[in-house]
This record gives sequence, structure tokens and C-alpha cells, in this order.
Amino acid sequence: MPVKHLVENVRDIALVGHRAAGKTSLADALLYEAHAVDRMGSVDDGTSVADSDDEEHKHHFSIDTHVLHADHDGKHLNILDAPGSPDFIGAALEALAAVETAVIVVSAVNGVEMNTRRMFQEATALGLSRAIVINKLDTDGVDLPALVTSIQEAFGKNCVLFNVPDRLGGGMRDIHCLLDPRVILPPSCPVDAPAARSQLIEAVVEADEALLEKYLSEGKVTLAELEADISRALAAGTLVPIFCASAKRDKGVKELLDALSRYGLSPAFAAKRLEGYQVGTNGSTHQLQPTEQEEFVAQVFKVVNDKFVGHLSFVRVLAGKLQHNHNVVNLRNGMTLRVGHLLEAQGKATSQVHEAGPGDIVAIAKVEGLEIGDTIAYTSHAPKLPMPHFPTPMFGLAIGPKTRGDEQKISAGLHKLAAEDPTVKITHDAQTHELVISGVSQLHLEIIRERLKARFGVEVVTKEPKIPYRETIVGEAEGDHKHKKQTGGRGQFAEVHLRVYPLSREITTQEQCETEFANKSRFEKLRSCHYDPAFNFAFLDHIVGGTIPNNFIPAVEKGCKEMLERGVLAGYRIQDCAVEVHFGKYHDVDSSEAAFKTAARHAFKKAFLAARPALLEPIVKLEITVPNKYTGAVLGDLPTKRAHVENQESLSGDLTVVYARAPLAEVAKYAAQLGGMTQGQGSYAMELSHYEMVPAAVQQQIVSRATVAADEDE
Repeated sequence: MPVKHLVENVRDIALVGHRAAGKTSLADALLYEAHAVDRMGSVDDGTSVADSDDEEHKHHFSIDTHVLHADHDGKHLNILDAPGSPDFIGAALEALAAVETAVIVVSAVNGVEMNTRRMFQEATALGLSRAIVINKLDTDGVDLPALVTSIQEAFGKNCVLFNVPDRLGGGMRDIHCLLDPRVILPPSCPVDAPAARSQLIEAVVEADEALLEKYLSEGKVTLAELEADISRALAAGTLVPIFCASAKRDKGVKELLDALSRYGLSPAFAAKRLEGYQVGTNGSTHQLQPTEQEEFVAQVFKVVNDKFVGHLSFVRVLAGKLQHNHNVVNLRNGMTLRVGHLLEAQGKATSQVHEAGPGDIVAIAKVEGLEIGDTIAYTSHAPKLPMPHFPTPMFGLAIGPKTRGDEQKISAGLHKLAAEDPTVKITHDAQTHELVISGVSQLHLEIIRERLKARFGVEVVTKEPKIPYRETIVGEAEGDHKHKKQTGGRGQFAEVHLRVYPLSREITTQEQCETEFANKSRFEKLRSCHYDPAFNFAFLDHIVGGTIPNNFIPAVEKGCKEMLERGVLAGYRIQDCAVEVHFGKYHDVDSSEAAFKTAARHAFKKAFLAARPALLEPIVKLEITVPNKYTGAVLGDLPTKRAHVENQESLSGDLTVVYARAPLAEVAKYAAQLGGMTQGQGSYAMELSHYEMVPAAVQQQIVSRATVAADEDE
């Protein structure tokens, strides 16, 4: 049966927030209230529709974003249940990239926590409409007015109560909407209802000048006028409604479902993500519109390698219709792919559909070659959408097989897991010949190890985290090398003279490199410049008079680029430098590509070591949340890690958040240290900020410890 939902009836929603706020329980309750399932799932007893992975059952928290759907009141809701732990931030950001509305779930017990703030900020930056659900209001001792105040302090006065409970704690029975003035609230209601209703009205009318003017002049607006304006207020951001609920007791869930269906933004209403994207050919282009009649465009936001179903690529359709048994073009690489089966997911269960329209979220089955962020369309002239932003993984572990002969299985398994998670990176260390996995945290990498064993049947051993230092130069220098060997037969001869220069980190493109650095005013007889953004490296051909024949210039460039991966000073990757080859010598018989590569490597090494080489270290942003009584201990400890404290902020619930920047090498094991200082009550998030010069004394220690593999030609 085909998916057939009018675009105005689609609601794409992500449930996000901090761990243990009850997002998955809320997702299960929403499905139950919408009659999408026969019984309400439970995280505790392992029957949740959302948390279906074995590792999630084992750890009792979400690891992946799970795709769910329900139909209610004539509307089709796609519900993405995202993990709340900062360790799995990549999956949460995937979910936000596919929706119009972010529902931020807050625990009534713990209040605004670290990842609550992060998700609200990310949703705001993406221009999504936002709603807040205060969950677990059936818990005894909750102070709802204080909770609302803390939310408004954290996120703004436009966060206002949309509905309120009749009472708090175990006796909570009903949730009452504040829109209708005819609703009589019981004396046990825990908030000042008239004041809360005034705040709600002001937030709604602020998005409509005419309605705002009427409200200011007459002091009232009708219920119908308010309801007609809520979607506009959500889109404008003047209204961030706060809903009250207890997901496990199924209180407030029906009211939330009604509000999301009735007032939530449809893909037609929230077309912000398509602004500026043109479709059409031969000059007859127009703004891409989220309609079925438009040219088809969709984006991959999630990838799964399921051992039963196979490779699944989840796409959000932005415009036009995607039909099964149809070819699509991957705009990342121009490849044409055949879409055989389309599936609609309900957690782990899937059902086949034949087409999908704007706003629909479906999975393309068994089509290799699609990655997270890829734009697919029916034609190659469709607009390519920007990649979602994901933090750079900074925790590294060198891994090896526990059982000999498993190397190939480990590599294949890791690359499949990395395809699913944009915050996992797999690299091969050229110095140690080890595989290195990088992730967000120690827990993140531990889950990767567990999945490697569970899915692919291989176990690994790990070594100390690798700190991704970089090498660069701060001065200019020259170097040359004559490579000459005579072994009885044909000899080897090549001579290369080159200069090295620091290259500004502000340069990011070939065009910028040519304009700001590799230009004729600086290099009078420059023949060509090749720029590599991965290393921020430029290779300049400044040969005059054919002292190195043209056919050997690529070999010189290859020799220099080999040194970028190997490193010179301490065996770390080189960046932010330029090489100018300006002179050389050759022999008609004995010169070869291999000889010029070897000469170039040695010349580069000499020049690099003469150009005041320096180590760069990764600096990370830290956001540390601790109970107030441990703030002094944390602040006292950070300077010992060469950290710079930038700010601190008091939160509700007797908490303080400390913002700092520190070298990754000093905080690579911070999880255990923070746990020791705060008796396990502290938490933190970490993200790459930038690279910075290593202090001289520290650099000397690193260089003296490093063992750079000897050049095989020496």
C-alpha cells in the first residue's frame, strides 16, 4: 500500500533532550495513544518499540535514533526518538536534520541538564520550531513553577506553559489546556493559571502584528484567533510551548499528540531549509518547493547495516515524489542508483511502500553507495543540499585483533559501523600500521567494541588513546637532495631543490590559495599550483629552463605528499605549509619517477627541519556540569591540565556549568578523573575547538618520546 499523505498533513518530529528524561517512554506512549501499537511498550521490561537494539537492552539507554510513525486526527506523524547521552550526539543531530519540529524532553526530577541545552541550541540554529515537554510530573516533590522559571532562564521568556496538571505527584489525573478561558482549573493546580495564560497569549499574538495590535488595544482575543495563529508563532519562534506529562502513566500524552497534530509545522509551512535552492535547466529555474508536483529531491540522514534486512538508507523527502523501481542520482558523486524497495519503519519492523512524498521518511533497502548527508534526485541538475554538521571525534584508540587472522573482519566491520555513525572515524596509522578508531568518548568507543563483537563476531584489544598532533612550520627554508645510486645495471639519479613556506590556515580553496599566496607577484615564473585542502598544502611548480622535465614534476609532488602523512619532526601528519620546487637536475638514462620521489622526500625533510618546525595540538571545548559543592575542586584542577576557564554559570537544581578550553592530551582520561572528584555526579561534553602551538617544553617531551620510522631509502 503506497504512502500517500498530503504534505500539509505530515508532521516530522524529533524527540531530543538529556539522557533519562523519558524520551523513549514518551515515544512509546505517543504510538499507543495514536493506536499505532496494541500495547504500550516499556523500556524497563524490554518491550519498547523504539529501543530495539541488543546493546540498548543491555545498557538501558538509547544509542541510535529510531524511526517511528503514527496517524492521528488525519495527520501522519514521523517521530524520531533520539538518544540523550552526549556520547551519542551524532545520532541526535541526524534526527534534527530530518525534521521541522524538535520536542525537547525535560525530566521534572533533574530539570535542565547539559544535553537539554545542547539540543535546544542545535534546534534553534537549524531554524526548527521547538516545543518542551516536562516529563515525570507524577514524581513527588516536583516544583513546577520553579522548573518553568529555570527553563525560561535557560531558553527565554517565549517558553510558556501550554497546559497544566490538576495536581503534581502520584495523584495527578488530568492535564488542562490554557488556551480556553472557559476551562475551570481546580484549586490544586500548582501554577498561577491566569498569569500563565497571559504569557501564552502574548507569545502567540507576537507573531501576528494585526492580532498583537488588537490584543494591546482591546485586551483580549478569541480562542479561534489564537488557534489560527499558533503555527505561525511556532514557525517564528515567538512561541515555545511547554507541555506537562507523565509518559509512563500516559498522562498528558494525548494532549501532546493532539497539539502536535493540530498545530505542528508541516513541510509545506516550514520550507526554510529549501530557501535559495533552484531547480530547472536552460535558464528557466525556480525556487524549489515542498510539493508533490516538484522535481524530486531527498537527503539521506541515517544509515543502518541490519543483519536481517541488509543495508538501509533512511531519507527525508524534501520535494517531489520518490517511487520504487526508479533510478536516482547521488549528487555527491554523480552515480546512478536503482531504488528497488522502499520501506516504512516502526522501530525494527518495516513494511513495504511504493512511493513517498514531501516530508515522508522512508528507507531505501539494499542500495550500496549512499552515505549520511547525500542528496539524491532524479536528475543531476537538482540542487545539492548542505551536509549536516557533526562534531569531530576526538577520542582515539589503537586496536588490534584478539585472534590472529581477524584483521580483515575487523576492518570490514568497523567501516560498516563508521558508515552508520558520523562521529566515528577509522584511520590507518602509517607509523605503527595500526587501525585507529576515533569517537566522541570512552563510552562511545566501548559501544563500538561491543557492536563489533555482537554483529561481526570479532573481539579486539586496545591500546592507549592516540592524540592527533599535527606538524607544521613557522619559518621559511630551503632544502635539496641528490639521489644517486649505481648498482651495475641502470642507475638512479635525481636532484631536487625546493623551498618550504608556512601557509595560512585561513586558506581553504584552490582559488583562495592562488589569490592570496601562489600568485605571479610572489612567484614570477610560476607554472602551476596544486592545493590540497585536506592538509592545507600547496605544491608550486616554479621550474625554469626544464631543469626537471615536466614528466617528473608529479613524482616530486608525490614525494612531498608522502612526507605529509609520515611527518618529519615526530611522526605526525603535516599541515599548513607550501612547497616550491624551483631547480633540479636529471640524467637522460638514469632518472626515473622513483628517483625523483626519493629525492623530493629527502629535500622536503631537510627544508622542513630548517624551517623552525613546530607541533600543533588539538584544543577542545569542555562543558562541565557539576553539583555546586564540587565547583571549587573542578576549577582548582583545570589549570593543572593547561586548561583555560572561559565562563561558569549557575543552573537550577544546585548545579554549575563550567566552560573551558584545554589540550586534548590533558583531558583524554577526564571521565574517570571527573567521576573521582565529584563522586560520579559530574558530567561533561567535549568537542574539537581548534589546533594550537604546543609549548616548547611539552614539544620537546613529545619529540623525544616519538620514534619516527627510518626512511626506507636511507
